[in-house]
Amino acid sequence: MVVSPVSADAPSRSSDPGEGLELTRENGQREVFCGLTSIVWLHRRMPDAFFLVVGSRTCAHLVQSAAGVMIFAEPRFGTAILGERDLAGLADANDELDRLVGELLERRPEIRTLFLVGSCPSEVIKLDLAKAAERLNRQHSGRVIVLNYSGSGIETTFTQGEDEALKALMPLLPVDDAEQLLIVGTLADAVEDRFMALFERMGLPRVRSLPPRRSSELPPVGRGTRVLLAQPFLSGTARALVHRGATLLEAPYPFGVEGSRDWMAAAAAAFGIGPATVAEVLDPLVERGRRALAPHRERLAGKRLFLMPDSQMEIPLARFLSRECGMELVEVGVPYLDRQLMAADLALLPAGTRLCEGQDVERQLERVRAERPDLVVCGLGLANPLEAEGIATKWSIELVFSPIHGCDQAGDLAELFARPLRRRTLLNFA
Repeated sequence: MVVSPVSADAPSRSSDPGEGLELTRENGQREVFCGLTSIVWLHRRMPDAFFLVVGSRTCAHLVQSAAGVMIFAEPRFGTAILGERDLAGLADANDELDRLVGELLERRPEIRTLFLVGSCPSEVIKLDLAKAAERLNRQHSGRVIVLNYSGSGIETTFTQGEDEALKALMPLLPVDDAEQLLIVGTLADAVEDRFMALFERMGLPRVRSLPPRRSSELPPVGRGTRVLLAQPFLSGTARALVHRGATLLEAPYPFGVEGSRDWMAAAAAAFGIGPATVAEVLDPLVERGRRALAPHRERLAGKRLFLMPDSQMEIPLARFLSRECGMELVEVGVPYLDRQLMAADLALLPAGTRLCEGQDVERQLERVRAERPDLVVCGLGLANPLEAEGIATKWSIELVFSPIHGCDQAGDLAELFARPLRRRTLLNFA
């Protein structure tokens, strides 16, 4: 995707994001987390991997705060802190990195894959982590695989860190042209197990996942691979898999009852499984999901919603909240708009929906204050100021950390948005 830069003083407008939708592009100050934050869910996904951020104390505090790790815990991530001597060029950062990695591997012999994660400080001083990874692979050959990717706020937004990490794994994926479904994107283990069981009941021949639960057990990819994205922020990974010969399936993302059913049905259709079989397996789930949604829809229906760009999940969430919960979309912001990956969800948005690609945070806040929506979905940095102004907010980061995919989770997903409205009602009566 190529987006032409535009002046923050003159947002460009397009009427072609999808039929009946209006797109505004902004390029100004952003208010989002950097890609380092994705380490929080990736390190839980792959317990034999370790994520070593090469950055500052600020980077360490950010990841620790996002993860909520207690002081005595030893998680599967850490920070090689660049000090003043490193930043000033008075010390050899590569020698220090080699020493730290050696100590880490000696203390943690269970590590099979080590990710060196670039940050703003490491990029500012031009520390070449790709060459560092090559050097460390030679030093620790047969013991561990060392990869690198960027989680820098200069290069990535909040959820793009996972995309960068999965792209780093691409060269290691084996080649296999056998027919299989590859679910791409981190899911909670219980949610993934549920999807796997449903696909097995529908008769899919083989289902694998990326990232895998063990970094050393990478799925093969080839001409028989059908890719089903579970997360909407994996543009680079999707294109890399297609380049390897895989086929990308078009489907809404599995948020809510409708999206989850269509997502699974798209996979079934790709393997020639008929609608009758799909209905037999999924209809009971759909009915239960709709019943779970009903009480939350009563609170959400008719409420006005403003989604600020943060996680790249905004478009499929907007589709779910408008179609299944009856909310009115004031504005749907996204960090970047990938029309190919968002096509199915864009087609289901209500006509006239206002989309905003990119961010000029001051302009967006002006629109929020002018519109006074019932609920704003935004990052932590904006939530407290808006709450102080009497506007209910939902932290977008919680939507990434929570198990929200699938028909079984539709009621829980709706409840995440109903909760701040209920809290605001209680505060108003207090």
